Amino acid sequence: MNLTDDDQRAINTIRVLAADMVFKSQSGHPGAPMGCAPMAHLLWSHLMNYNPKNPLWANRDRFVLSNGHACALQYILLHLSGYPTTMDDLKQFRQLNSKTPGHPESHLTVGVEVTTGPLGQGFADSVGLAIAEAHMAATFNKPGFELFSNYTYVFLGDGCMQEGVTSEAASLAGHLKLGKLIALYDDNHVSIDGNTEFAFTEDVVKRYEAYGWHVQVVKDGNSDLKGIYNAIEEAKKVTDKPSLIKVYTTIGFGSLNQGTEKVHGSSLKEDDIVQLKKAFGFNPDEKFIVPQSVYDLYHAKAAKGAKLNDEWNTLLEKYTTEYPNEGADLKRRLEKNLPEGWVKDLPRYTPADKPMATRKLSQAVLNKIGKALPELLVGSADLTDSNLTRWEGAVDFQPESSGIGSYTGRYFRFGVREHGMSAALNGISAYGGLIPAGATFLNFITYAWGAVRLSALSGHHAIYIMTHDSIGLGEDGPTHQPIETMALIRATPNLVDLRPADGNETSGAYLYAIRTNTRPSVLALTRQDIPQLEGSSVEKTLKGGYVLQEVEGADVTLVGTGSEVSLCVETAKLLKEQGVKARVVSMPSTTLFDEQPFEYRASVLIDGVPVVSVEAMSTYGWTRYAHESIGIDVFGVSGPYKDAFKHFDLVPDVVADKAKKVVAFYKKEGFVPSLVRKYFH
Repeated sequence: MNLTDDDQRAINTIRVLAADMVFKSQSGHPGAPMGCAPMAHLLWSHLMNYNPKNPLWANRDRFVLSNGHACALQYILLHLSGYPTTMDDLKQFRQLNSKTPGHPESHLTVGVEVTTGPLGQGFADSVGLAIAEAHMAATFNKPGFELFSNYTYVFLGDGCMQEGVTSEAASLAGHLKLGKLIALYDDNHVSIDGNTEFAFTEDVVKRYEAYGWHVQVVKDGNSDLKGIYNAIEEAKKVTDKPSLIKVYTTIGFGSLNQGTEKVHGSSLKEDDIVQLKKAFGFNPDEKFIVPQSVYDLYHAKAAKGAKLNDEWNTLLEKYTTEYPNEGADLKRRLEKNLPEGWVKDLPRYTPADKPMATRKLSQAVLNKIGKALPELLVGSADLTDSNLTRWEGAVDFQPESSGIGSYTGRYFRFGVREHGMSAALNGISAYGGLIPAGATFLNFITYAWGAVRLSALSGHHAIYIMTHDSIGLGEDGPTHQPIETMALIRATPNLVDLRPADGNETSGAYLYAIRTNTRPSVLALTRQDIPQLEGSSVEKTLKGGYVLQEVEGADVTLVGTGSEVSLCVETAKLLKEQGVKARVVSMPSTTLFDEQPFEYRASVLIDGVPVVSVEAMSTYGWTRYAHESIGIDVFGVSGPYKDAFKHFDLVPDVVADKAKKVVAFYKKEGFVPSLVRKYFH
């Protein structure tokens, strides 16, 4: 590598731009961008392959800023490289509706691979990105056709290192021997509370070596450019281990407060910026300045990336000629199209079919579509035989050296790492060409919530297969029984709840989750058997809610989800015998139901008829869909599931008695408020 004065000038440009951005907004974190500038510059101007003219080039190197509070650094790099991040965008840092928000958001800023900010999430996402590269390379590469060979580079700081999700993801990456993953650890010994000696004194090098990583240390990250460069090049040579490069840096390098927490999350003072610019050879009276030689350096690297992209496109066309089936499949996937005819493989049921738990019905779906959807990757957090997520003939994703699978495998043993698993799904989705799904018990989705929330914020096409969805799991008791969990899922923007009531609705849930590539879905599935229902259908499920059983002159509407829909059906039969006419509505997804036109919603929750919701979990949130709610607003109990349902009065005779009281109440009132005719809804 030949370093010139332009390299040092570029590094100092990054430092002063970061100071200018944070000072103008009077908000942000200048310290990490100033400290990380040398390694960031080397990566973006000498090592990474990318093409700002085609930000989604499939074989580009991926860059993830896990310490997302340092996002001024990423925005500066995008600007210098020629992405559509303008100088005006840098000046609008952290302002309303800008392309440069307070933490990187992949759906807002072109060139940002994944949304980061909550510490550790980006690191765990990068493991998913590296998994995706390994799988795509193993699936599509042929002799003479290396279509997938990119590296994933991730920056992380002391805060990321302390987060549990980082430990989960690092352990998984080491086990999987992800040699194309290179992490650069910005070890500046500072967090918000001050020096890391207060709370973080472990030996990170030994820890990562124990995880199975290749580890190097660069002692002077402020000025040893060749040391940083050589460490990255050495990491690229290690193909059977992920690499961690621990780089000692000085936070806020050049500031009067360098090396202290004062420069972590606050703007430099005006006099500090003046002396900083003088020290680095800039005019202190000028702001937001980039020397032309710096632009030239980055634009030259971007031009090389564009050339590589063109060569890759030519290679893909030759590949498609020689391997037409594989080439067509790859192009289809990269364009986010699904295979023709895959929907016909979805199982359909009639009431004559035997009762079955929806987790088993989910397995039946996976057995049917596993071969039809080669882009579908599925795994479980050490609950394969409980979640029933491994389809017939599935091959495990494992390194070839393990002897128990290969990188072509599409089934993942995530281990007891719910959080790491869910973050990895985000990375796999962000890579492109793949649809990831991960499974655990519904109650344990809260272990993974940081990643699930970012999945919704980012609009990742991720599927969460959550089984054991209620007190119906029985003897494991309240520690495992979800009560508040569905309310949390339903309250989260852009996250789709899907709690199917039988086989047809389970197939419908998968139909929606697989077709929809702009947001994640949560499938909540039963442990216990439930019947196949008269009137259910795959297609109706997509409406979110529909009339399962209609009756003329109804006295009450019973609304249920999941296993409680069959309880509503049994209750309606009992009410009929007692002279009360009850309609039954199945509501597999309140989110999808909310998105239906007013006329449709009004036809399901009809005016003038009281609605009673029935769900074996919290009643929170049901006031939008019911006048009265029957559910569980305390923690669950340990015991056989039928006893648990009886304990909480979730049995036909008790539900029928409560429904009759609701009918009597509204008759006495003489008025039933509309649930649909509302100004805001």
